[in-house]
Amino acid sequence: MPHPLAAARHALETHPMRHITTNTQPAPELRGIADISWHARGRCHDLAPDEADRLFFSAPRAHAAIAEAKSLCGACPVRQTCFTHALDNDIRWGMWGGLTEAERKPWHAKVAKRLDYARVRAALMGRDVHLTASERDAVSRAAYLRGWSAPRLAYALRIDLDHARDLLREARHAVADRDRYWKVPAADSKEADTPDQGEEAGSETAPEETFCQVPRQAQTHELINALKKAA
Repeated sequence: MPHPLAAARHALETHPMRHITTNTQPAPELRGIADISWHARGRCHDLAPDEADRLFFSAPRAHAAIAEAKSLCGACPVRQTCFTHALDNDIRWGMWGGLTEAERKPWHAKVAKRLDYARVRAALMGRDVHLTASERDAVSRAAYLRGWSAPRLAYALRIDLDHARDLLREARHAVADRDRYWKVPAADSKEADTPDQGEEAGSETAPEETFCQVPRQAQTHELINALKKAA
């Protein structure tokens, strides 16, 4: 009779445990907050500190140093990641991603209003990624619709429990207001197929609309009752 440990070792060798989790979702390509492994792949990684300061933290009118740094960044394999790192961490000095401080200024102004659903999906999958206020609201609403608890949302967003409860409460109100005040016609409904009164009969030749239509506010019974209560 073989020894129990030997039998277990033989079972692992013949039938290795390839999967230790039931999560079959592919890992997102977004970089986590603490991931700085891309530094080693940058073309500036092996530069001496004095040389790096001369090139990437030069004076605004040091045109020769700026041109040399741009030529070095132009062929860098992690140029986009470097640029994203500067935006995510609000680094407004020096050259990052081949762009100077002045060239990155418009991007810093826009990043606060960013709504990237790839980051929202990554946060819902448990990745520790940078989120703007709009992206955090989107995660909170998705978490509420999925029935997440406050501790789970707090862990996903790395926030305290009271803040997570507040976000879920705001998400519940936002979803309730959306369902009460806004009506999106279904694709197979008659309202969706009926043209507006101002539309002419010969609109078959009109160009196809490629933008997302804004939902129209409908005078539903819920809205009327809510207005009566408010009055």
